[in-house]
Amino acid sequence: MDIMDIVKKVENHQDFSYGEIENIIKNYTDGTLTDEQFFPLVKAIYENNLSDKCLYFLTKAMKNSGEVLDLSPLGRSVDKHSTGGVSDTTTIALVPMLACVGTKMLKLSGRSLGFTGGTCDKLECFSGYKTNISLDDAFKLVNENGGCMMTSTSSIAPADKKIYALRDRTNLVDNVSLIASSVMSKKLATGADVIVLDVKYGNGAFMPDKKSAKILGKKMEMLAKYDNKKAKVVYSKMSQPLGHNVGTLLECMEAINVLKKYNKKDALTKACVHLGAICHSLDKKINYFVAKRKIINTIKSGKALEKLKTMVKSQGGSVELFDKQYPKSQKDIVATKNTKITNFDTKEIGMVVNNLNHKYNENKYGVIINFKLHQKIKKGDIIFSIYAPENEVLNIEKSIKNAIKTK
Repeated sequence: MDIMDIVKKVENHQDFSYGEIENIIKNYTDGTLTDEQFFPLVKAIYENNLSDKCLYFLTKAMKNSGEVLDLSPLGRSVDKHSTGGVSDTTTIALVPMLACVGTKMLKLSGRSLGFTGGTCDKLECFSGYKTNISLDDAFKLVNENGGCMMTSTSSIAPADKKIYALRDRTNLVDNVSLIASSVMSKKLATGADVIVLDVKYGNGAFMPDKKSAKILGKKMEMLAKYDNKKAKVVYSKMSQPLGHNVGTLLECMEAINVLKKYNKKDALTKACVHLGAICHSLDKKINYFVAKRKIINTIKSGKALEKLKTMVKSQGGSVELFDKQYPKSQKDIVATKNTKITNFDTKEIGMVVNNLNHKYNENKYGVIINFKLHQKIKKGDIIFSIYAPENEVLNIEKSIKNAIKTK
């Protein structure tokens, strides 16, 4: 079938078959169809709603464009995906916590994109840590340690990578159906029995509000159901950075701190425990609150911290970072009066820090913001600290001040 025949079907709100879309996706992935030839289909999908069945056919074709992992040798396993967020470093704390309670996770993660930090970049803050390992080695590590964190392989849903790059170049990214298909083609290809989807919304996320986040979440749950997988969506407000630290190295250190001492008031800790409880309860089919107590105990007992050390060493990483103190900041911004933060431009904060690290090809730059929304700040308190080259400090100070509104 010619690609324009499917384009016409999409434009006329007619269903296509799986075989039709599978052939088109295959031809685009192997280069038989060029970007110019494939673009009308992406544009048609962007402008017209696909039926649930056709959206699944598209997702399935993207999933099957590469390797589909068989995780059955691991027994039951869980996967977690976040739609992105500033200072979201839950994965590094979550995987060892789950491993301690017998919930296995082979976590394939990405790198920094736009205003969000990448888990693989953070993992490489453990000097020598190998994120790019074979799947055979990953399986071995999951069986030995209960979990493994690595980079996503190029063999997983290669069609999605090509389609996303085309969407990015042509400003066709912000479409719920295409986002859902992109995410789920990769998640379904990785083969976990249970998929927990952390959908962020707010000024530091791709989805602007909870209403749009729920539309995306329902589509992803539907796609999982069509594929005979269990998916659970968690909706998280991203109106401020999730943790206090923004920046690759600083975020990695904060993840370690989550496991060092249980702090029930800490936002990042609460997010890790909540996600961990959901993953464990769905995996073992137990009550959420029972699972939550078990997850919290992995921190209190010190087992999760030791498990993370084991995982890091197993992939060639140094554990020096576990005992490292925060370096001295270049500048501390002090409150000149009693005040509170009324609004964060969260996306801007993430973008400023990511751009700084990319500019200098570094991972050590960033900011630590000591307060959350509406929290009381006393005169003389340090609102935020800057970690940057001396020649960048004033620019960073100005940008972060503009992104944090106080009253």
